[in-house]
Amino acid sequence: MQTNRANARSDGARYLRLVIGIGRWAATLFLFIGAIQVLKTGAGELDILDAGGRFTASALSTLGLGWIGAMLTLSGSPAVATALTLRATGAIGEVQAFTMVTGARMGAAFVVLLVAVLFASRRAEGQRMAPISTAVMTLVITATMYVPGALIGLGILGWDSFKGVRLQSPPTFTGFLDAVYDPILSRIESWPPAILFVGGLVLLVVSFKLLDSMVPEFDEKRLSDSVMKRLRSKWPMFFLGIGIVIATLSVSVALTVLIPLVGKGYLKREDLVPYIIGADIGTLVDKLLIAFLVGAGTINPASPVRVILAELVGVTIMGLVIMGFIYIPFRRAIWRFQRQMVRSKPRLAAFTGALFVIPIALIVVGVVTT
Repeated sequence: MQTNRANARSDGARYLRLVIGIGRWAATLFLFIGAIQVLKTGAGELDILDAGGRFTASALSTLGLGWIGAMLTLSGSPAVATALTLRATGAIGEVQAFTMVTGARMGAAFVVLLVAVLFASRRAEGQRMAPISTAVMTLVITATMYVPGALIGLGILGWDSFKGVRLQSPPTFTGFLDAVYDPILSRIESWPPAILFVGGLVLLVVSFKLLDSMVPEFDEKRLSDSVMKRLRSKWPMFFLGIGIVIATLSVSVALTVLIPLVGKGYLKREDLVPYIIGADIGTLVDKLLIAFLVGAGTINPASPVRVILAELVGVTIMGLVIMGFIYIPFRRAIWRFQRQMVRSKPRLAAFTGALFVIPIALIVVGVVTT
């Protein structure tokens, strides 16, 4: 009898946790979509972000804005959502939105370096360089993927046939969003556009942090023993990187999990190159969902989707070229570069400083030359 009661209590507690978990997901999703609606409302009326604004008229300045924005929020998703929102409302052009998304992906990898530094600070003297070098590898691989990939994507974006792509949310979905959020937006639409824009951005950052917090934590030992030992070759690791990003909806989670795995000796750094390449591609897949949400009910509903598709195709082409044709020399070059960076503290400091200097310089040059 006591066993039955204990089992009943255990089942009840499990169902309660399930209901609470579903409720948290639903509330966070409601906040996330609502944040986008508030952001769109503010962006459409904000003068500083109009098509002729000095901060957004240049593709260089929007590249820098996306980059520094992702670093400051420790996530690329809010900066990507902001770029797509500004495009959907007509505040910026398609090229500017594209470069802002590219900058966001460049800056998003900064969180891996931050986690590596924090993790290394708790390790013994001889165990600190492995996490740091992993972060350097991640940053360099992301840059070498997205810079040439973005050039390919820009060519695709300017292709006349591609401009005819009209993928967007169905009208029923747009009507559903209007029915749910219009009563809320009608109460705040008279607020200053700057307040709405900044408030929507803050809500967006909070919603992404909440989503990240609800992703199940990886059991490092189990992950390394049951999965990683079977996935040493490049293509399984490549697809694992894509899969984990899509499953967690967060490239930050997919990449930062590498730090403790490497720091504790479960993974070799040289095995991570295809995983990082896959993660850099996979993160753009979940951004398509954001593009559809952002475009719903706006004057440019299909444009955000085109921006992400062009970026995805360009980066995927670059990733497949690396994996299929130049993988060995590419991995050797990445390995040599990271060893040079972590070999001395001044070089590592200069590398880290460049992560801030480059986007700020891009913004300044973009504004001055506009």
